[in-house]
Amino acid sequence: MAMDVAVLMDPIESISIKKDSTFAMLLEAQRRGHRLHYLTQDSLRIRNGVAEASLRSLVVADRASGWFELGLEQIAPLGSMDVILLRKDPPFDSQFLYDTHVMDLAQRAGALVVNDPQGLRDLNEKLAALLFPQCTPVTLVARDPTELRRFVMQEVDCVLKPLDGMGGRSIFRARSNDDNLNVILETLTLGGQQFALAQRYLPSIAQGDKRILLINGEPIDYALARIPTGSDFRGNLAAGGRGVGQALSERDRWIAAQVGPEMRRRGMVFVGMDVIGDFLTEVNVTSPTCIRELDAQFGLNIAGNLFDQIEQMRK
Repeated sequence: MAMDVAVLMDPIESISIKKDSTFAMLLEAQRRGHRLHYLTQDSLRIRNGVAEASLRSLVVADRASGWFELGLEQIAPLGSMDVILLRKDPPFDSQFLYDTHVMDLAQRAGALVVNDPQGLRDLNEKLAALLFPQCTPVTLVARDPTELRRFVMQEVDCVLKPLDGMGGRSIFRARSNDDNLNVILETLTLGGQQFALAQRYLPSIAQGDKRILLINGEPIDYALARIPTGSDFRGNLAAGGRGVGQALSERDRWIAAQVGPEMRRRGMVFVGMDVIGDFLTEVNVTSPTCIRELDAQFGLNIAGNLFDQIEQMRK
């Protein structure tokens, strides 16, 4: 049965369709005969307790130019949608937090919201990994630069990052003898006012930071290893990393088995785990990517797997 599928996303004219996972979802939904509706953050509102948005019908095409057509704008209650895909790119800021409260009302009115708004609020992508300490490297989260410095002195070689970063931004590798360590810690914590995360450096980053996708708690059989290039230690594609697909290892599957059931319990239908070597480093729930790259390398249809689950959940 055809469904009304709305997507909250960044401006569609600005995306790179070659690697945009949201676009892959839209193509698959359209292929299945579902009706697409487009909205952005500025179109959301609550009127007398009812979540509404200015929606525009959407048609997509997998081509280098003219990849979308939008219909006329119409105000509609979000509860009238069968499915709402929340695909706003990180960072998870205060405005996106408010968006999730709007989506709570839409969900209460009958829409299936993917991913669940409460889960999005609860699961910071850096801190969520620490729900599974059996899977993670040695880690400290603190505001106090002195505590963080002590951790670096103990571990000798560390990665330092903010809790709200994305795409490799503001990630530092620091050693115990780094002359800039105090400045890095003061910058990341705003002089002790905000949390930063310190983690033991994992040399296996040279083999890639693997993105493993979970659909309703179950892993896709292949990961995209984002391998650092040049002198940059970061594997993030946005930081210049090179994406190489590879089959999941036994350890990858074990980590997925630890994380998957909890993600399913929290309504996290589409999740991206970041794994370096044998260790989980992040759990991405806001707008995970890498569908297009894995589909292209292995002949997959990951968005198809996702919509199989979504359609089952709507029955």
